[in-house]
Amino acid sequence: MRINSDIDSNTKVKIVVNTRLAQTVTLPERNDMVKAVIFDVDGTLVDSVDLHARAWQEAFEHFGKRIDFSEIRCQIGKGGDQLMPVFLNKDELETIGHELEEFRGDLFKSKYLHEVKPFPQVRELFQVIRANGKKIALASSAKKDELKAYKRIADIEDLVMEETSASDAEKSKPHPDIFEAALSQLGAEPSEVVVVGDTPYDAEAAAKAGLVTIGVLCGGFPEAVLLRAGCAQIFHDPADLLAEFDETLIADYCSRLKATA
Repeated sequence: MRINSDIDSNTKVKIVVNTRLAQTVTLPERNDMVKAVIFDVDGTLVDSVDLHARAWQEAFEHFGKRIDFSEIRCQIGKGGDQLMPVFLNKDELETIGHELEEFRGDLFKSKYLHEVKPFPQVRELFQVIRANGKKIALASSAKKDELKAYKRIADIEDLVMEETSASDAEKSKPHPDIFEAALSQLGAEPSEVVVVGDTPYDAEAAAKAGLVTIGVLCGGFPEAVLLRAGCAQIFHDPADLLAEFDETLIADYCSRLKATA
């Protein structure tokens, strides 16, 4: 990544965020306008995507639907309201949809939640972000009780200022409802916030809310998929974000300029 010295006006600067694909995003010249970071959780902060896919697969099979694991896994990142219609027709949604989603939730908590682990250096990344004077919010399609457990697992309970979950949105990702709810809680404008997520559904939902997204690969989606969905930067995982923090869209503009000098 590099910063292009070609400035279009007194207030805008082009930042090349992927030199191989020559993608650019235009941001304010001084990125100290970024006041908050909104993080997705599953696949971004905690290693839970495969576990969710297994729980969904077992739940579907319990209700007589045999679905390949890989087909389900590529839908993780959506809430149940958006995932189930991929595999169930309208009649099935009406007759078994609610019961299936409840079964899946109970199964995940009883069988898989204890296996969820945090990705390395999540807490350290959050500490650096807070030290830079920025707020942190979580925006997840998870249920409230799952989100509470994830905060404990990642050891970030004291560093998160706001959070939104499935109950705060009429529709889950890739619809923008969850990010719009997070923006409201933060009291911030879209231009003041950066999103970090691991799925194309994060990037699509964020874009609909007017937000720029940093993608991470630790959730399993390929870089090309995240870029096509609109991610402005790509990093491997939270530890990589931390190691390259001065080059991220989260960092103050002056820090990024110094890092690339």
